[in-house]
Amino acid sequence: MLKHRSAVAVLALGLVLGVSSLAFTQDKPAKPERGERHPQIHAAMRALNVAARHLVHAEHHFSGHRAKALELVKQAEGELKQALEYAKEHPEEGGKPAARRAPATGATTTPAPKTQ
Repeated sequence: MLKHRSAVAVLALGLVLGVSSLAFTQDKPAKPERGERHPQIHAAMRALNVAARHLVHAEHHFSGHRAKALELVKQAEGELKQALEYAKEHPEEGGKPAARRAPATGATTTPAPKTQ
């Protein structure tokens, strides 16, 4: 029982340290490599690849949680690949977030009344 708790504690500590190290680099934009159009997505894919390698080489199976985490990492990698495919098929959107897009044509915007 103590061995199981210490293994879980080590896993949790590793997760906390990994997330905290991401927090220090999060304010820096990802550097594009060789003309990448979506550097943040590519950086996330590289990070997921590293996470998958760590999970594959982990010494303990953690009662199936390691395998489930690896499955979810692979699922996330697939989602990012689909996101890049979508961006490639829809270049007119330019990768801008929905909140920044211009209103649809024909839509009228009324300025808010001034209050004093």
